Amino acid sequence: MTSRLLRTVAAPLLLLTPAGCASPDAPAATTASSSPAPAGVPTSAAELEALLVDAVPSGLPLVPDDELDPPAGEKTIDDVARYGEDAQQQRQVLSDYGYERGWERFWRSDAALTSVFVDQFSAVEGADSYAEDLARNDAEYYDGLLDSAPGDLPPGCVLMARDQPAPDQGFAGPAAFAWCASGAFTVSVAAVAATPAAARAELTAVTAAQLDRLPTS
Repeated sequence: MTSRLLRTVAAPLLLLTPAGCASPDAPAATTASSSPAPAGVPTSAAELEALLVDAVPSGLPLVPDDELDPPAGEKTIDDVARYGEDAQQQRQVLSDYGYERGWERFWRSDAALTSVFVDQFSAVEGADSYAEDLARNDAEYYDGLLDSAPGDLPPGCVLMARDQPAPDQGFAGPAAFAWCASGAFTVSVAAVAATPAAARAELTAVTAAQLDRLPTS
């Protein structure tokens, strides 16, 4: 399937197969969103949207969903399947995970970019498998090494940092990536900033804030 994290104009394609505007240097705040999350497991896309962070510590402006191709925002299983080269095959893979719904959100200014993806599954096992496989596939695409025990991220998260820009892969500055499983949800976050420290600080704060907004049962 597609690596969705750094999509700007058109996303790179990557098949997923289960294995089992402030300165971007601004320091990270303790929270990435000013509004509290509602309680309860979402039963609709609108309820899932309400769980997403609505601001990021760097102060980057939110990108309107329809300014991206394909658009961000609400994602059905068919939407996510179409990121892949074989949509029918990808839909079957997502069905095997128990994929229910998702939401994408982007913030951007010039080369700085932060993205958040929250996906919901029918069971914890599906979310765990999806997060693991997504991290592995994205690391392969972005040619990075995974850290399965990053000390500044919550348990269940995997980190990848790329300290050098790679315009051909969609990031014009240092970047940091995280993939996390939390109950029946997966959270995928990417941050591109002017320095590795700024990217890591943004990623850490946004990831923690997003996980805090998800129901635990």
